[in-house]
Amino acid sequence: MAARNDEDAEMIEARPRKRIRSSTKRKRATSPTHLPRVPILFAPFRALGLITNHIPFYIQTRSYKDATEGPRIHILTCLGRSWALWEGGKMGLLFVGPEVQDPISCLVMDGDAVWAASGVHVIKYLRGKEVSRVSNPLQTPLAFVILFGTQLLALTEDGARMLIWEVSTNEQALSTTIQFDIGFTATSILHPATYLNKVLVASKEGDMQLWNIRTQTCIHKFSNSLLRTLPSQQHMNSLSSPITALTQSPAIDVVGVGFMSGEISVYDVRADERLMRMYMDNGGIKALSFRSDGHPILASASSSGHIALWDLDSGGRLLHLIRGAHDGAVSALEWVPGQPVLISSGEDNSVKQWLYESPTAVPRLLKFRSGHHAPPHLIRFYGEDGKQLLSASADRTLRYISVVRDSRSYEMSQGSLARKATTLSKPLTSLKFPPITSISCSSTRSKDWDDVLTAHADEMCVRSWTVLNKRVGKHTFNSAESSKRKSPSGVVKCVCVTACGNFGLAGSSTGEIHMWNMQSGLKRKSFKVGPCPQAVIDRLELSSMTKSKASERSITGLASDALNRAVIATTSDGTVNFFDFHTCTLDQVMVLPTPASSMMLQRDSGLLAVVCDDMVVRIIDIETRRVVRELACGVHGRILDIAFSSDSRWIVVTSLDSVIRTFDIPTGQLINAFRTPSVATSIAFSPTNDFLATTHVDSVGIFLWANRSQYSEVAFRAISEDDIAEVALPSMQGSEEDEALEALEKLGVEDKPADVFSTPSQLDGDLVTLTLLPRARWQTLLNLEVIQQRNKPKEPPKKPEHAPFFLPTLPGVEHRFAIEEKKQEMQDKHTRRLDKIAANSQSTLQKLLVESDKNSSSNDALFDYIKSLSPAAIDLELRLLASNSLKQFLRAIKRRLQSHLDFEAVQALQNVVLRIHADVIIENEDLRTELEELVKVQKKESGRVLDLLASSLGTLGFVRDIQ
Repeated sequence: MAARNDEDAEMIEARPRKRIRSSTKRKRATSPTHLPRVPILFAPFRALGLITNHIPFYIQTRSYKDATEGPRIHILTCLGRSWALWEGGKMGLLFVGPEVQDPISCLVMDGDAVWAASGVHVIKYLRGKEVSRVSNPLQTPLAFVILFGTQLLALTEDGARMLIWEVSTNEQALSTTIQFDIGFTATSILHPATYLNKVLVASKEGDMQLWNIRTQTCIHKFSNSLLRTLPSQQHMNSLSSPITALTQSPAIDVVGVGFMSGEISVYDVRADERLMRMYMDNGGIKALSFRSDGHPILASASSSGHIALWDLDSGGRLLHLIRGAHDGAVSALEWVPGQPVLISSGEDNSVKQWLYESPTAVPRLLKFRSGHHAPPHLIRFYGEDGKQLLSASADRTLRYISVVRDSRSYEMSQGSLARKATTLSKPLTSLKFPPITSISCSSTRSKDWDDVLTAHADEMCVRSWTVLNKRVGKHTFNSAESSKRKSPSGVVKCVCVTACGNFGLAGSSTGEIHMWNMQSGLKRKSFKVGPCPQAVIDRLELSSMTKSKASERSITGLASDALNRAVIATTSDGTVNFFDFHTCTLDQVMVLPTPASSMMLQRDSGLLAVVCDDMVVRIIDIETRRVVRELACGVHGRILDIAFSSDSRWIVVTSLDSVIRTFDIPTGQLINAFRTPSVATSIAFSPTNDFLATTHVDSVGIFLWANRSQYSEVAFRAISEDDIAEVALPSMQGSEEDEALEALEKLGVEDKPADVFSTPSQLDGDLVTLTLLPRARWQTLLNLEVIQQRNKPKEPPKKPEHAPFFLPTLPGVEHRFAIEEKKQEMQDKHTRRLDKIAANSQSTLQKLLVESDKNSSSNDALFDYIKSLSPAAIDLELRLLASNSLKQFLRAIKRRLQSHLDFEAVQALQNVVLRIHADVIIENEDLRTELEELVKVQKKESGRVLDLLASSLGTLGFVRDIQ
């Protein structure tokens, strides 16, 4: 054992990386041929279905004064390279931390602060924002972190050292490094209650050591033989079993120790004595937790997903065993302080809360948040609003995923499997349906009967589901029973629900297609693709031995049109078969160059996309029944899935080369492509065209990509296979408004390509260019005084007379009222301060004249402002020009004449200015000089224009005479 002080070691301090919001301003492209190396169509938006992973969660309870609902519970879970903070009451998401470079290995909380160990760093967050970090100067990854007062303790991944930082100060310097003896590999740290400056360190060898971190000395060693030996397993004495769980009990000096062998020891640290021992079958101990509300109960979790409860008053008697509490290994267990609620998390991507209503009652599941615990391989949007997804995974589940709010997602029920598993003593997973291979749905009659059909791996039956009731439907359509042949029927390969929602179809591996009524479950019709066409036999060059097998042709894709007129099926030998929906007759067979692996029909447009084995997607028009487009998808990977946009403008393709391509169907060009870190197994395009959903081989989440064309202007052009961008997968985000706003701000397109169809402001410098404004505007400006005089009213408007409450009359024969006329004259009160401010103020035109005079090369801003004004406003601005501004205006007119721009506007402005300010210009010598220079430029330009007009008229007359 050796210890040393590393106060002089240099710290690798990195500045806190704040999340910078990207600008939404578009930058002008430097070159029209430059293509950005970022995807211009889809932007990473968010991830769905991520709850936790194998890293243990951290629980924090907070009590408030005058609170009537008990303490608030916060649960901190790890999402891989980020973390999530959940509210324990309703299991709602509070915060999501930013992604880090390395995977997170441990999480702890201290008040509002979150500490996360990632690689060689331990990062501190406040309200989801990074504020500081500490680093390991040895540059070795950190595996375990614990907060000990004002100090932060961490274990290196190799278990050879324990690092201690002082985090109460701003410097957060490394204060101590403790190195363990050879043969002691530290795995976890525990602070025994009431032990000052002392921690327990557990090891892979099954030993424990008690350390004083202030004096850096080992006080006591607890040998493996005293901690774990079982009388029934004496042969294991010589073998070491790692300590996998270490927890503090409500009793002082007593801790719980769990081993990989499944043994549990309740140990008195002060007396160095084991008080009791238990053993849990079927896997090692992953977590331990003591109940803290007065009942002496210990909860333990195993790597096989079971949770056991032990009565400590009865010497460790087993009270309850929750078999299959999680579908994978349990990663953490924690009792809520003072409550009969146990919180567990597992590697099955779920967090569950168990309620114990009495010490002897069987615990029941109170609330939970879960997702797929195996990567999903098939997703489809449900409904027409684009807010729901159906996803299937290798974990044998079908889940309903809400795009709007993740808390609305749930697993579709397959019946009372838990009761069957208990009765048959089988794992719950073994009783679930086989993995789903095909999904089809129609929400037209979802309120009346089942609306989803699924086909399962190696099964001859099709199952219906009802999304409204969140469970499996009442019908199971068996294709084997529907077949009248004595030979066994093939397995179901694909399914289809008609657009009306009344019928469901299923295609088998033997070439049979059956149709059932979704309401009654009765079989209605059957379709048969028949023998293999001669063109396919010639293409494949089948021998006589294989011709018999060619009679059974597997169905790879199935669809029906929007009006139930045709049923379309593709086969594995490369044919597209068109059936009449009502008569079940085969109308036409199209032979493709290569076998077809799948297909998808866009019912609104009648376009059928067929995925072929030569990595080409062929688009077929089902009305003309011809191939209208062939889209090549590279040469390196097989196509896995396709998706149409709702307007049938685009088709998105994913393949084994990890590239997601988007093709423009009218032009047949590739307009967008990006490569993801892992292969996308399935994709789905939202019916509202706002999101693209993807699933990947190495993640249990579903990832959303926002369609940038819905939020900003996106110019599309054909790209090549070399212009493929590398894009990271979207990260999970919380429900806070700032997070959603930041995600939308990322949708701005920074590189906007130049518009090749835009007209420049001037075709050539020698040509005279007009303003392109109506001629009436400048005519009105020239004749504004005449127009105002003509439109002047003959008499001022009269104010209506107001009668008093009672009207006095005047004496006389005629009945007249005495109405007094009250005239109030408003006198403006002028002050010296107001007069001074008014004298020094400048109009917008005068300000632009000053800027134009400083920058003599361009007058665009000045004349753009003048062209935006009305004729009356231009006249007013020109009348307000003083002598200095008048000089600047004459210079601006001269420069505009020399630039050959806005010719008719310049003539009109000259006319008005000379008519208004003629006396001032004549009396001022500087203005006369500017006017003389303007006259020279005017004569030159007018003569040039007249010469051009005369030449054009002469040419026109010559051509007219020839005709």
